[in-house]
Amino acid sequence: MNYSDYVTQIATLAVVSPTDANFQIILPQAINYAELRMQRDLDFLSTQTSNTSYTLTSGSNELSLPTSSFITLQTINVVNNGQTYPLAPASKQYLEYVWGSSTGAGIPKFFAVYGGDQATAGLTTQNIIVGPWPDQSYSLRITGTIRSATLSATNTSTFISVYLPDLFIAASMIYIGGYQRNFSTTGADPQMPINWEQQYKTLLASAAIEEFRKKFESVAWSSQMPSPIATPPRN
Repeated sequence: MNYSDYVTQIATLAVVSPTDANFQIILPQAINYAELRMQRDLDFLSTQTSNTSYTLTSGSNELSLPTSSFITLQTINVVNNGQTYPLAPASKQYLEYVWGSSTGAGIPKFFAVYGGDQATAGLTTQNIIVGPWPDQSYSLRITGTIRSATLSATNTSTFISVYLPDLFIAASMIYIGGYQRNFSTTGADPQMPINWEQQYKTLLASAAIEEFRKKFESVAWSSQMPSPIATPPRN
């Protein structure tokens, strides 16, 4: 489904003209609502990425990441002489207690995340501390999730619109139903957003299973469809 198809389908379901001025105004927010809700409900494999532009500095156990780099941080690896050292997540208190200074500096083994600097527009950075403190500069490979590019007239297809068009439409119609003032029992069609919410949750369940299968997080840590029969793990 591309942008043009999406607009046509939403306008048809909402019983409005695709060129209606009010519809054109609300449409970007409907897209934004649907895409953000789906990305929060589903841990998309397609949104996982890595970044190798950050380094740890000798004598400092802190690293600041712009919040725009990752939505959720997943792994941090120290890279030294071609060898990769994965860091395990720990609490900030533990790292401050065990490695409160640069004494015993070496290759870091643990990391903790805490809040960053505040700005007028909101939180701009997230801070990371490591332990032990680095005894030299180390390159990092950090992985995490990002937001998908949004569907628009200039970005006519996305992962969501191509591979999950049914869920995308359902999520969008929940927002459209609210815009048409049908959330209350006195609305013209009070069941409209409720029905779309139910449809969204039905489609979400199968989409979640598919994402688990992609990441080998399905039954018995495999990529297979969950089976009500083959539930015991193989030896």
